[in-house]
Amino acid sequence: MNFSVLWDKIYYNFIYEDRYMMLVKGLGNTLLITLGSILLGIIIGLFLALFKISAENNKKFKILGILSNIYITVIRGTPVILQLMIIYYAIFVSAKDPIPVAIVAFGVNSGAYIAEIFRAGIQSIDKGQMEAARSLGLNFRTSMQLVVLPQAFKNILPALGNEFITLLKETSVATVIAVPELLRGAVNIRNITYEPYITYIAAALIYLVIVVLFTKLQGLLERRLSQSDHR
Repeated sequence: MNFSVLWDKIYYNFIYEDRYMMLVKGLGNTLLITLGSILLGIIIGLFLALFKISAENNKKFKILGILSNIYITVIRGTPVILQLMIIYYAIFVSAKDPIPVAIVAFGVNSGAYIAEIFRAGIQSIDKGQMEAARSLGLNFRTSMQLVVLPQAFKNILPALGNEFITLLKETSVATVIAVPELLRGAVNIRNITYEPYITYIAAALIYLVIVVLFTKLQGLLERRLSQSDHR
């Protein structure tokens, strides 16, 4: 394929009639779903992790620990695409906008994985840190907020970054509930031009660029946090 033929394909698939805007709009929705889902997942995961840790240390929280384990087992043991379809077609059956539904579905899924990340991060902190905070008169909640969680966050940052990348790519399955995300934009262009290869390759390159940029930013943040530890 010479350059002129390639340019003709690029022009026809993306520039003609501003078809590239389908990818731009899809990219915006993909990032919106990813960011919304990871924030929801962090909230859910943090509470689940605290419930599990509290249940291990206090029998009063045993039921919460059991429920947390059931939640994590069910979510991690079933495909995300099935969870998405159940939430959309069974729970939010009357929803007019599929994007908030996708955020909830992916957030619920991500929360189960982030819970284990948080649990491992919290338990990696020396118990003496909590004991020292409690000896200074801080209650459990304040000790967690000011002493344990900030240190745990530094430890789990790489794992959280990996979860973000996984979630970003998983949002492509939201096309099954007609979410106009990045892959759906590529599919719509293909349906018009009947050129599957160039449109799918373009979508793949966009995903790749985002992942590479995020990985660079994550590495920069990790180095800054590491430098602050040595000051």
